[in-house]
Formats: sequence, structure tokens, C-alpha cells
Amino acid sequence: MTSKDTSTDLSSRFAEFYNRLGLAWWVKITTSSPECLYFFGPFLSQKEAETALPGYIEDLESEQAQGIDVTVERCKPTQLTVCNEPDVDVKSIPIQINPQLR
Repeated sequence: MTSKDTSTDLSSRFAEFYNRLGLAWWVKITTSSPECLYFFGPFLSQKEAETALPGYIEDLESEQAQGIDVTVERCKPTQLTVCNEPDVDVKSIPIQINPQLR
């Protein structure tokens, strides 16, 4: 494991801990077509979330999503993806907290 991997792992653990406390930052993206709500995170800081944001937008645009609206906020989502359209095949992904942090 490289020092970068160790740093990333440590940052991820802190982000999970912050998320449990409701202090983590999340990128919240809604799209009008398909009508979906996406959460990306958790992040330790607003700046870290904003830095990752362009990649998420690019991915959704490449999937032909329309009406993309983005916010970065502190929250504690229970699902990462929620779609209100029956023809969109998206599996809900519940958030898993690292058991070592419990």
C-alpha cells in the first residue's frame, strides 16, 4: 500500500465517521430527465465535494441526462439514487457504514 492509498483510506474513514454524525458534505444532483435524485459522497469538506463535482456532471451528461441541478450540502442521505420514472432501471443502493467505525 502506498502512502497515497493510506491517506485516501484514512480520509475515507474520516468521511464515513463525519457522515454518521451528519457532518459530511454531499454532492446532491437532480435531473429532470430522467427524473432522478443522486447523492455523491461523503466528503470531509465543501471544497472537496466541489472539486469532485465536475466528474459527476460529466458522467450524467454522457448518459444523456437533462435538466441537471447541483447543490453541495451537509446532509445524511439514506439512499444514493432515487428515480421516479418506471422505465429507469436504477437499483437503490443503501449506504453502508464501515463496521470498524461502529
